[in-house]
Amino acid sequence: MEPLSMTKAEDGPGEGKPCLSGLLACLVLSVVYVGSLYVWRSPLNRDHPSVIKRRFLSVLVMTFLSPLSLYYGINENFYHGASLWELLGLKWSGLFQATVIPLCLTMVLFLGPLYMQGLNGLWRLYVEPTYWLGSVQTLVWWRNQVVAPLSEEWTFRACMLPLLLQCFSPTTAVFICPLFFGVAHFHHLVESTRRGMDFKIALLRSCFQFAYTTVFGAYAAFLFARTGHFAAPFTAHSFCNHMGFPDLSEIIAYEDTLQRIKLFSVFLIGLVAWCFLLTPMTNPSWFSNNLFWQKHVVM
Repeated sequence: MEPLSMTKAEDGPGEGKPCLSGLLACLVLSVVYVGSLYVWRSPLNRDHPSVIKRRFLSVLVMTFLSPLSLYYGINENFYHGASLWELLGLKWSGLFQATVIPLCLTMVLFLGPLYMQGLNGLWRLYVEPTYWLGSVQTLVWWRNQVVAPLSEEWTFRACMLPLLLQCFSPTTAVFICPLFFGVAHFHHLVESTRRGMDFKIALLRSCFQFAYTTVFGAYAAFLFARTGHFAAPFTAHSFCNHMGFPDLSEIIAYEDTLQRIKLFSVFLIGLVAWCFLLTPMTNPSWFSNNLFWQKHVVM
């Protein structure tokens, strides 16, 4: 597409009607995205192949529809000479860095779980071709590692965050954006109760899921705003889906007290290192990003 006709904004984030329309567009996107998963009425489990295939079709349609909210909701006086592709985080400049560096940063955060996988022998499994051949032949793997991260980051980061950055500072937008993402995951409450789970237990699980998906959403939004690349949150999301939520109960299961202390230490080192590396490893200049973060903040 041709670059949007935009002139450089002299002021900070806008207020009033453009902000209200941007927030409304984000809300509508969230509702429509979740609604698209339920247009296919089925009593089957979400992991059933037919359910997965139908939802693949739904998110494929959403992939094409979501950018329309950005195209029509963008404030032409805010982004200077940026094309729609650039606003969506699709550009060649800095792509390699945006793919590798955020992934490495996320691996630092998961230093504890990765260390435990090494102790359990899972690292040896990763170098076995049969492991990957078996994985790519399952629809669940494609959903968790490719389709879900791609469609969710596309809709909830690439198509939403530029709208929010028109109205709020990057820090504020980074914390507002994941709220739509977290609330969208409450649809699992419906699926859990359908399978016969007690409503209170299903609600508690959904609240917990809302909490950690919101925290991850803030991290993914931060990566997108700092790098200006869609690839950054996508690779981080895919990796996190592979690792799952860290299970600290596995540490307690070790009988050796010294081993438990060592494992807790590795978990803590990973978290502290990630906190210290978060800002320097996402320096916008490394990713040729002068569109989002540096528009408001001089690092």
